[in-house]
Amino acid sequence: MLVLTEGLVELNVEAKDAEDAIRKAGQLLVNEGLAEARYIDAMVKGFQDIGPYIVVAPNIAFPHARPEAGVIEKGVSIIRLSEPVKFGHPTNDPITLVCALCGVDSKSHIEMLQALATLLRDEDKLKTIMNPEASKQDVLAII
Repeated sequence: MLVLTEGLVELNVEAKDAEDAIRKAGQLLVNEGLAEARYIDAMVKGFQDIGPYIVVAPNIAFPHARPEAGVIEKGVSIIRLSEPVKFGHPTNDPITLVCALCGVDSKSHIEMLQALATLLRDEDKLKTIMNPEASKQDVLAII
């Protein structure tokens, strides 16, 4: 199950590149007390070191890092970018939706991945989330 508060969702966010998008999604986790600031750096470093493995579907990325990198409590943040950015994925670029995950252990990480995948496989819900006219309340209502 996903629990999202208003503070964990931002829409029409401007990001200059993939790292900026990851940082902005991670900052929501920090602002809500779910992760320490160093967790953001760990997510960016993972992206730098391993590449666009976090791009899970067309237009969608799930940045994350290991729990010991500063996770306080499990959670997820969602940002929808105002303009898509390239993450370097050969087929799924550019990215518009960035869902940052922080799991306290592998079990919670997998549970959040499954919940997000289920949510985003629902075409109607995905259309709402990706719709530039949708409000934060619209997005929260379907989650």
